[in-house]
Amino acid sequence: MTTALPPWPHRPVEVGLVGAGPWARAMHARVLAAGPETRLAAVWARRADAARQTAAPYAAHVAAGFDELLDRCEAVAFAVPPAVQAELAPLAAKAGKAVLLEKPLGPDLEAARRVADAVAEAGVVSQFVLTKRYHPATRAFLDAARTLDVSGARSCYLHGAFLGGEMATGWRLEHGALLDLGPHLIDLLDAAVGPVTGIRATGDPRRWIELTCEHAGGAVSQASLSGSVNVPRAMTRVELFGPAEPLVYDTAGIDHEECWPVLRREFATAVRTGTPAELDARHGLRLQELLAGIRFDDASTATSARGAAVW
Repeated sequence: MTTALPPWPHRPVEVGLVGAGPWARAMHARVLAAGPETRLAAVWARRADAARQTAAPYAAHVAAGFDELLDRCEAVAFAVPPAVQAELAPLAAKAGKAVLLEKPLGPDLEAARRVADAVAEAGVVSQFVLTKRYHPATRAFLDAARTLDVSGARSCYLHGAFLGGEMATGWRLEHGALLDLGPHLIDLLDAAVGPVTGIRATGDPRRWIELTCEHAGGAVSQASLSGSVNVPRAMTRVELFGPAEPLVYDTAGIDHEECWPVLRREFATAVRTGTPAELDARHGLRLQELLAGIRFDDASTATSARGAAVW
């Protein structure tokens, strides 16, 4: 059951949305328009028809260009491929706009660093959309995990979206699970087990890849990632092991809709108070640095991963 949030004491944050693809329509537009913390002020996409279709249900302005979008809002949400986000997010930050950023920050580490550096230099609020991190069940799990002495962990994030359908987008099929699913799972392991200090991998990010993460303090965790398996529903599971009983986090029983009001409230609060969010662009950069630093167990795997343009 969704926990009711207290009344919103400020005027809504006027947010412009960049993007009009499946994720922009299904999530960003409707969540930002729902308020009361935010108002969907404008939508811009390189496909004007798609922008109009995305904006119409919420009577949002359809911007003719990115500059016009910036003139219509005080914060910008991105729901576009990583290369487009890396191109435009620095411009939004330099214009003084708060930014709501999708993972990964960019298609490669250099691009991600440009985004994080632009946000830091401009001093604007940023927030990283690691959706599960805003769910009460995730936060309860992480609170419990921080009380444990964890020796090791195993985890997975699996779905079949790469097999077909509107979420099988070009960048996902090109880069594979590391850049799409990796930030979510590495973030959870980093928060639950302890800071990740290194990652080894084997497999193919476009099919199935296995990660072994080394953590500060000596713990080791395993992570399985695939977007190309025919499972009934997307599944994320983390199991922590140590002297106490295992602690398990499993998204099978949670309502993901509970994430969005919390994310929206925290982003708007950060904008209105000028208080940096915990999950900001710098956090997104750290996750991408970890992924870019993965050591592959054999030459064939490394060649396959680089062929998928992971870096």
